[in-house]
Amino acid sequence: MEIRKLDAFCKVVELKSFTRAAEAMLLTQPTVSEHVRSLENELGQQLVNRLGREVEATHAGSVLYAYARKIMRMRREAVQALTEFSSHLSGRIYVGCGTIPGTYILPGIIGEFREQYPSIQATLTISSSRIISQRVLAGELEFGVVGARWNQSGLSWCELFSDELTLAVPPAHPWALLKSISVHELPGEPYIMREQESGTRRVFAKILEENGLKESQLKEVAEIGTTAAVKEAVKAGIGVSILSRYAVRDDMACGRLAALSLKEHRMQRPFYLIRRNNRTLSPVASVFLKFLTEHSK
Repeated sequence: MEIRKLDAFCKVVELKSFTRAAEAMLLTQPTVSEHVRSLENELGQQLVNRLGREVEATHAGSVLYAYARKIMRMRREAVQALTEFSSHLSGRIYVGCGTIPGTYILPGIIGEFREQYPSIQATLTISSSRIISQRVLAGELEFGVVGARWNQSGLSWCELFSDELTLAVPPAHPWALLKSISVHELPGEPYIMREQESGTRRVFAKILEENGLKESQLKEVAEIGTTAAVKEAVKAGIGVSILSRYAVRDDMACGRLAALSLKEHRMQRPFYLIRRNNRTLSPVASVFLKFLTEHSK
């Protein structure tokens, strides 16, 4: 099986289209179709179902796709490893992050990193802590930075950054002029929840539990899946919510939000670096991880 044919097959499966795959690879559509057809003839298996304009992998195609992705990754790593013998390090890193580190911390660090290594590109995937951990475990991401920790076989966890949580309220809210409130005052206030897998929600749920409270006692008015959307909901007066100080820093400076602490707790939480056990990082990922670790101190 030739690498170029496997690459074309992977693009077809990922983009669900011969035409889109051809555009992405700067090839003609007949060339991509011939690559896939050649693989099918070589293996004696139908690899994709051609359903009008849409294309989907068959069962055999899904099996090949999983292996093909590993082959393509190993090829990239081999090329990157050879570049270490020259002064020109290049390639792409694949990193996953929770919302806060992915939005407010990692972009700046990646920018500084690329000033030293301009030929290295970064693919930054932002999702929930659970999804990032699953993709690291599956080998789709080289490592991740998330805001929650739990028992997960196959992964190692290392504290990397520290974050402070704060209670965000609209500037016209009666609490806006206060520095802190008791956590026991929250159950009567309209409250905006993050999604179930949110690291912020997990940390706050633990704080509630330590103070004899449950999430069910909060007056939930909405459950919203992104930090940015929660901020807008708080600004609109829908309710209050617990957010990262990283996320509300600019809004506080402009007077669009007010932030309070809880008297019973200094709401700090760590961000963790997660890696799959026994996996050797690609050369460019190793260089970036060293850079990231140094900037976390």
